[in-house]
Amino acid sequence: MTHRKRLGSRLRRPFILGLTGSIGMGKSTAAMMFEREGVPVFDADAEVHRLQGPGGALVAAIEARFPGTTGPNGVDRQKLGALVLGNTHELAALEAIVHPAVGRAQKRFLARHRARDVVVLDIPLLFEKGGWRKVGAIAVVSSPAWMQRRRVMRRPGMTAAKLKAIRRLQVADRIKRARADFIIETGRPKSETHRQIRFIASCFHAR
Repeated sequence: MTHRKRLGSRLRRPFILGLTGSIGMGKSTAAMMFEREGVPVFDADAEVHRLQGPGGALVAAIEARFPGTTGPNGVDRQKLGALVLGNTHELAALEAIVHPAVGRAQKRFLARHRARDVVVLDIPLLFEKGGWRKVGAIAVVSSPAWMQRRRVMRRPGMTAAKLKAIRRLQVADRIKRARADFIIETGRPKSETHRQIRFIASCFHAR
């Protein structure tokens, strides 16, 4: 784990730690470990799944803009992905529907946990969409490129072309690492990753 000391006067309560990482880097595992340490985590991806799932608040709006991409189980992510991945205009249209709703959910989360010492915002596109400006520090989850590829290619429906398209939408791992306050290495045993996260969580608890 690398720790870059640039937190300074941004400490406030609750302290907001942004957690991010490229696809397949182990961010979900890291988020669960923060929760095991008693740190509340807002999972942006999970919120998107809820909003797009059965009875989700965004299903009707997505169907209206992207006909044929929803059904009894909510949004068909494979169909929707085929329409927006690699298409800047269509992706922007989807983001205009999704991002405001996720932002509102995030605000409710912060309000619920305003008395806590530290909270984590788990946001995959923290750098790409400017969310880094709203957090006090950034933890980047990272692993070797070969391990990232192996993890991702195991996912149902994943192809080399799809992975390449996703990577084009994400800031490169080396750049994320350079901008991080903390780097969480996940190419090691999980016990080591957990030790890193336990240390990070301890940095922000009131003494």
